[in-house]
Amino acid sequence: MTDTSQTKVPRPLSPHLSIYNLPLTALMSITHRMTGAVLALGTLLWAAFLISAASGEEYYKMVMYAASSHMGRIILLLWSAALYFHMCNGIRHMIWDTGKFLEKDKAMRTNYVVILVAVIMTAVTWVCAYLK
Repeated sequence: MTDTSQTKVPRPLSPHLSIYNLPLTALMSITHRMTGAVLALGTLLWAAFLISAASGEEYYKMVMYAASSHMGRIILLLWSAALYFHMCNGIRHMIWDTGKFLEKDKAMRTNYVVILVAVIMTAVTWVCAYLK
């Protein structure tokens, strides 16, 4: 029997995330999962708002002060963007479940539609909020 511990045979490496470019559809899937987690955390903030409103004016003012601060507005902006992206991507997945738009070129177009609609919905929400 030959001793193979002395000879090193160069073996090809499997592609990994640092050298492999993920397609946009895969990135959208990963982002969909991340926005789901963000929305779960944001639901806790929504619950804090409802609890403060039910607890009295003092608690409500504290939560509204935090929400109207610069950091609070940034968090709300990101939360609303995650909400719209997750919703639009979920609708796309429901359409895919019917067997439509599964071809590579059509799936790629739906990526851009989801991103565009989510950005537009977020912008419209915040523009309308500031116009009041």
